[in-house]
Amino acid sequence: MTTRTSSTTTVARVVAVVADVMAFVIGLWILMYLLDANRANDLVEFVRETARWLAGWSHDLFTFDKEWARVVAGYGLAAVVYLFIGHAAAGALRRR
Repeated sequence: MTTRTSSTTTVARVVAVVADVMAFVIGLWILMYLLDANRANDLVEFVRETARWLAGWSHDLFTFDKEWARVVAGYGLAAVVYLFIGHAAAGALRRR
């Protein structure tokens, strides 16, 4: 029984880390956007494309007049949802 508990804990940890990484990438893009990072830079473009893919479902969800507010709200919602669902799933796995 210890092996199953150990493997379940490991899977839960992986799920939580994946959710954290997804939220981090999205948060990093929000920060880069707000700081007007150079979009010609390969790292900035990689983070932007990855965040856009991760937050595709919430990207243009809001219609604020200011573009920065749309970016923060749309991408921020995706980051919060990934954190919430990822950590809830990890908690459920740990209790299993």
